[in-house]
Amino acid sequence: MSRYDEEARYDRPKRRTRPRTKDRPSYVDAAEAFVITRDRGRYTCWVEDGAHGQPPSGRAGREVTAMKARQLGRTGVIVGDRVKLDGDASGDEGTLARIVEVVPRSTLLRRSADDDDPVERPLVANADQLVIVVAVANPEPRTGLIDRFLVAAYDAGMRPLLCLTKTDLADPDPLLSIYRPLGVESVATHQGGDLSALHEQLQDRTSVLVGHSGVGKSTLVNGVIPGAARAVGIVNEVTGRGRHTSTNTVVLRLPGGGWLIDTPGIRSFGLAHVDPDKLIHAFPDLADISEDCPRGCVHTADAPDCALDDAVAEGRADADRVASFRRLLASRAASS
Repeated sequence: MSRYDEEARYDRPKRRTRPRTKDRPSYVDAAEAFVITRDRGRYTCWVEDGAHGQPPSGRAGREVTAMKARQLGRTGVIVGDRVKLDGDASGDEGTLARIVEVVPRSTLLRRSADDDDPVERPLVANADQLVIVVAVANPEPRTGLIDRFLVAAYDAGMRPLLCLTKTDLADPDPLLSIYRPLGVESVATHQGGDLSALHEQLQDRTSVLVGHSGVGKSTLVNGVIPGAARAVGIVNEVTGRGRHTSTNTVVLRLPGGGWLIDTPGIRSFGLAHVDPDKLIHAFPDLADISEDCPRGCVHTADAPDCALDDAVAEGRADADRVASFRRLLASRAASS
C-alpha cells in the first residue's frame, strides 16, 4: 500500500449534503393571523374565523402563541403585523406555531430615540388611526409633543384623532383652537363621562392610543372595553408627570368590531426618520399651492419666495392653516 493510501484511511469522511434548491414552501394553506402582543421572543397572534385573505375585524377567533421562523432572518415582526403561521395553529395549551411570512404592511408608525438618532424604531403596523390622548390639565398639555404625534401620523398615512381627557378640570377650547386649522377631528371626555362619541370614532377601525404618561389612556381603554383591566396610575403632584402604567404594547378587541392598540406612555418622540419634504403632501390644499414654490423650498416662514406666503396674501390659503403647518415643520426640526 502506498504512503498516500495509508494516510487516506484517516481522512475525515466528506459530509454529504443535498443539492440546494430554489424551490421554497409557498404556505398557501398557512393560517393567517394578526400579532396582538410580543413578550420575550414569543408572539401572541389572533387567528380569526373565516378571515382568509381579509384584514382582521375582531370577529370570533382564537389566540395562538408563535415564534419567528429562522428563515425570516432579520425581518422584524411587530404588533399589528399580519402574518402567516405554519405548524400547530390550534391555540391549544402548550402548542407553538411558527411565523413564516409577514404580509406587506399598509401603514407603519415609527419613531426614533431623538432627532439626531438615524435609527428608526417601528412601533405598530397596519393601524389606520392615531388617537392622540391629551389631558387639558393635570398634567398640562404639551403642544410640542402633540405636534410630533401629528407629524408621525401624517408620515405613516394614518388618520389623527385628538382625544381630550379631564375636560371637567379645564376648558378644552383654547387647546382645540390651535388644531382646528389643521382639520384634526377631536372628542372630549372626562372620568365617568359619556364615551359614546369616542366609541363612534373607534368603531371598525384599528386605532393606536398614544400620549404622555398620566393623561388617562388606561382609563379610556377600561371605559370602552369592559374587562380590559389596564392598570391605572396617578400624576405626581410635585413633577406634574404621570407614571408609566402600561409597560407593553397590546391589541384589544373592541365590542362590536375593530381593534384598539394601547401603548406605554411616551415622554419624547423623535422624528429623525421623517422627511420634511414629504410632510407637505399630508395637506393637499397646501401641496397644490407649493407646486409654484422655487426648487428646494422648505416652506418655512423665512423661506425666500415661498408660494404659501403669496397664497395667504392673495386670500387663496388660510393664514392659520399655513401657520399650523409651519409649526409642524418646526417640530420636526427641533427637540420637544
